[in-house]
Amino acid sequence: MNNWAFIFGAVCLIIAVVAIFINYRKTRKTLNTLDSMITAAINGNFKETTFDESMFSALETRFSNYLSASLVSAQNIEKEKDRIKMLIGDISHQTKTPIANLLLYTELLQEEQLPPEVIDYTLTIHEQAEKLKFLIDSLVKLSRLENGIITLHTKHSKIYPILNQVKQQFAPKAAEKGLTLIVNPTEATACFDTKWTSEALCNLVDNAIKYTDKGKITISVIAYELFIRIDVADTGIGISEEEQAKIFSRFYRSNMNPYEEGVGIGLYLAREILKNEKGYIKVSSQVGKGSVFSVFLPV
Repeated sequence: MNNWAFIFGAVCLIIAVVAIFINYRKTRKTLNTLDSMITAAINGNFKETTFDESMFSALETRFSNYLSASLVSAQNIEKEKDRIKMLIGDISHQTKTPIANLLLYTELLQEEQLPPEVIDYTLTIHEQAEKLKFLIDSLVKLSRLENGIITLHTKHSKIYPILNQVKQQFAPKAAEKGLTLIVNPTEATACFDTKWTSEALCNLVDNAIKYTDKGKITISVIAYELFIRIDVADTGIGISEEEQAKIFSRFYRSNMNPYEEGVGIGLYLAREILKNEKGYIKVSSQVGKGSVFSVFLPV
């Protein structure tokens, strides 16, 4: 009796092992087939190969339909992107000439002998035209970035040359307000797009000059293992803790100095540029003591 029980148990064990092995082979075959389907889809050459009533045939059909729908969707997105690109180009082209004419004729009027009140009106028109030009230029840049029309080309470079360019560009504007613009020398390098990183830093320095009435603006660099940090520090009016969470929003303008000209897009644009470079930006500030905007770029 014991021998029969032993034999029965052994047979059951063998059957179980065979069943597990068969199930393993079927599962592995299923996974290999799915892997081949996904690889073919990634390479763009997926085709249905099974035409019967099996589950795999149904799966291939659904997968093929999904890829076809995805392809159509991608084509539609590309067409929409092309339309947006054309629209942005048209806006940029169509607004350039009238704004340039406004600036030109207001400058010509300022050279004429005009009554004082007319001179004031002319200066106001000129200032508003400049503001409109800056706004449209900024919106065009931002739209191109957000819609992926512009691709940033990052490369490993020294950071000091663009810091020096920013200093040369904004030193006269800082001097007009009696401010000192300082750039500390550095040998640090990082991966960044020269043109667009310069754009982001220019926005930060311009902002610092606007909201600083006395003292200095200092640009310095600290190198870490994975990032370099560029600090743009000012001795201006500072930013309240409540506002610090809002200043990077599109079109947000601080209430602390409502008389300063601006359109509230510079910090938002700077953040978008740095995000596209796999970097980021943060701020620390104390009201009445100044602010430090820190730009982090990957090494």
